[in-house]
Amino acid sequence: MASITVHNSLKPGPPVPFVPREEGKVSWYACGPTTYDLSHLGHARNYVSTDIIRRILMHHFGFKVNFVIIIKARRKRLLELEKEKPYTAEQVRELVFKAFQAYAASNLPLLTGADLPALDEHSYLQRRDAAYGSVLAGGTLSGEGKPGDAEAKVKMHLSNMDSAAKSLRDGSGFDGAEEVLLPYLDSLYKETIDTSDQTIFTDLTQAMEKAFNDDMAALNVLPPDAVTRVTEYVPQIVAFVQKIIDKGFAYEANGSVYFDIAAFEKAGNTYARLRPESRNDKALQEEGEGSLSKSLEGKKRPGDFALWKKSKPGEPYWPSPWGAGRPGWHIECSVMASDKLGQQMDIHSGGIDLAFPHHDNELAQSEAYFHECGKGEHTWVNYFLHMGHLSIAGSKMSKSLKNFQTIQDALATTYTARNMRIVFLMGRWNDGVEISQDMRKQADNWENTVDNFFTNIKAKLAAAGPTVDGIKDLSLEDSRARGLIEELEQAKKDVDAALRNSFDTPGAMQVILRLVRDANIYMNDKSGEPSLQALEAVARWVTKIVGIFGLDASAQPPYDGLGWAAAGAASTANLDPRAAVQPYAAAYAKVKADVQALNLTEASVQNLLEQQNPEAEFAELEKSGERDIEKLALPYLRATSRLRDELRAIAAGLEPQAKKAVLALSDRIRDYDLTDLGVQLDDQADKPSLIKFVPAAKLVAAREEKAALLAEKARQKEEARKAREKAEEEKWAKAKVPPQEMFKGDAKYLEWDADGLPTKLADGSEVPKSQAKKLKKDWDRQKKLHDEYLAKFGASA
Repeated sequence: MASITVHNSLKPGPPVPFVPREEGKVSWYACGPTTYDLSHLGHARNYVSTDIIRRILMHHFGFKVNFVIIIKARRKRLLELEKEKPYTAEQVRELVFKAFQAYAASNLPLLTGADLPALDEHSYLQRRDAAYGSVLAGGTLSGEGKPGDAEAKVKMHLSNMDSAAKSLRDGSGFDGAEEVLLPYLDSLYKETIDTSDQTIFTDLTQAMEKAFNDDMAALNVLPPDAVTRVTEYVPQIVAFVQKIIDKGFAYEANGSVYFDIAAFEKAGNTYARLRPESRNDKALQEEGEGSLSKSLEGKKRPGDFALWKKSKPGEPYWPSPWGAGRPGWHIECSVMASDKLGQQMDIHSGGIDLAFPHHDNELAQSEAYFHECGKGEHTWVNYFLHMGHLSIAGSKMSKSLKNFQTIQDALATTYTARNMRIVFLMGRWNDGVEISQDMRKQADNWENTVDNFFTNIKAKLAAAGPTVDGIKDLSLEDSRARGLIEELEQAKKDVDAALRNSFDTPGAMQVILRLVRDANIYMNDKSGEPSLQALEAVARWVTKIVGIFGLDASAQPPYDGLGWAAAGAASTANLDPRAAVQPYAAAYAKVKADVQALNLTEASVQNLLEQQNPEAEFAELEKSGERDIEKLALPYLRATSRLRDELRAIAAGLEPQAKKAVLALSDRIRDYDLTDLGVQLDDQADKPSLIKFVPAAKLVAAREEKAALLAEKARQKEEARKAREKAEEEKWAKAKVPPQEMFKGDAKYLEWDADGLPTKLADGSEVPKSQAKKLKKDWDRQKKLHDEYLAKFGASA
């Protein structure tokens, strides 16, 4: 069997063999979110793609994975404190206005300047369009090239200003102005806040951590095996930093501690192993350090980074041998990951934007901590997996640019968790993904194809009856069935090969789609009855793979079911079967009563009413221990469907009034009684209707769309009828006028002949021959029309 290969950022180039330190086990650390705001789609891309690889390792390749995630914390508390103050409405407005002006001056220089009048909410829109209209229209700041992150950042700032200006115009107070207020409040108050009580920074963090966990659950991301938090590890971080100092790889300066890159490399180690070309990138260094990059007194070299930073007034702090301070942004990960996974791990993952400086600095400080003289360079991580960026219109999706949609909003408006995961599965985990309408359409088509396949297979198996248990129905002597099974076996090999090739999920998704389409062609081939054995084998394998990919939140490993699991399937052990089928039993009882009320005399209908006993069928299933809600509901649904099929069969021989009542009931059963339960009936010629389980919301939406289309057609038909009536009315109103009178009274003419044709114009001149010829044609047409009128209505009309 071929080995598993993986793109390893420590070894640029093609995928390399994946060999864990312990056979059958994988230790994995992932950088968690910085929990200071709601998670966005960029987070979803990172953590869903990570989850997919984790699931493949566990449920396809059979590894036992120890997955650790670290939750970081940052503060966003000043605004909450400000809202608690007893401000008047005018004071709030003044605060927002000053923040509005300060934000523009700091971030949008073209809106302000010495030669411009003071900016306010009324002049803002005109000035915005004049200064940045080209960027808003999709252009660049320079007028050349394609828009990128710089333009995206301008749009972000303008969006914040738009919201704040509207808040000022509407008198909305703080609402809508948060993004301009936060930096302004920070500049006013951060050095006056008592930070001895850490809850001022942790209260909101805890709420955001809960929101993150809720988002991950909503996306069907498996929970980690262990979670660590920086605030729980400060003593260990202090000890970790001290050991790095003791080994000569860090130095203290003015209450802060910095990593000594030169000393590290002099001892035979390599710095910036992931991104050596970025080691002197000052912009990346400052972005990685954030606020820690300020007030760097005592640093020996620009590239040296903070392990411990002296806290300024207004910042959180903890005690240390170097004074009150806080951990560097990189040291947190090294300490907590090493505590949980030891001095070496198989996998470390995160977004590609963390490669430098964050991950490179993690590597350096960790390998410095575990460095032993004379034993060569320590390997802290064997495989670095970096998830590609998520983009919209070519710009990296990130918190700093705010060109993102929160996960909560995305799931509430534009995505389902399954649909979002399919979008990510269609791109390689280590490549950038730009969400486009075309990609969304491909994902929708993939999902609909697989969804319909599952629905049809389950319906056909159910229609085969309780004596057929899927794989017992037909032999595989049929060459077409053998061909499908051969395709299935090849698909299994192709998917395995794709997943061994650095978890190539786009390739695997294409294999699944190809197999399902071939199975659909076979299923719908009219040349012979398809083998349910072959079709079920395909459906069960596809079910297993989509389960491994995490596309079914209700399914559990080993994913040996068929199709999407019913919601809540994980807790069916405690299912009350009778309560679960009550809606289906009630629907059958209602249909049965309504059929009886028709007083039909046909023997076929009466036999069904008397002989069908779905309750007995259900009791047998319940007694057998069956807990699949769909299977438990089938006795009632079959009984309902049989009654409806029989009503449709006898309708042609009934009197018109009875026929109308029977067909109306038949339609109601299909379109309302069963649709509202998430059951679709597909009518078949000379066969019982197929019973399909489809989400009720989908069926109701289709019903409403159909009703809307019918209503629109009826409206258009009525408008056309009214237009015809109006045209007819106008026609006969015109026809009522005798041709001798049609030109009389027209001021353009002075005299007329005996037939009423004009002979002289208003100025006394003769009517020109060409005009007279045209008037005669009009007169002849009117005479013909008037004659029709007389024939239809008579001279007295």
